[in-house]
Amino acid sequence: MQRLIPLICLGLTSVGLTSCGLVSSSGDQPNASASIKQLEQRINQLEQELQQIKLPGGDADSKTPAGPLRSLTLRIGTEDDRLRMYWADGQTSNLICSQEGKGVWACG
Repeated sequence: MQRLIPLICLGLTSVGLTSCGLVSSSGDQPNASASIKQLEQRINQLEQELQQIKLPGGDADSKTPAGPLRSLTLRIGTEDDRLRMYWADGQTSNLICSQEGKGVWACG
């Protein structure tokens, strides 16, 4: 997914420039070349920024083990209502659950 985002940005930028007339197929070649170089520099900057920004959901914090999730167990109606996550590396994580309404539970 992270590798796809820069390609999408590049494609949208190309479409935007063509439709705005900044890059013409039969226009002034030196101006078009300079515009393209500026755009390439900006795209490189944006790609670097994207690499530095960690996407939500893909971040591992101190509470979330790295690696895929193996299974989930939901325990409700007991003293310790919880959602337990079993990770592929053998670790477990628990989220406390509470009843928010009839048939509605919130865990987190």
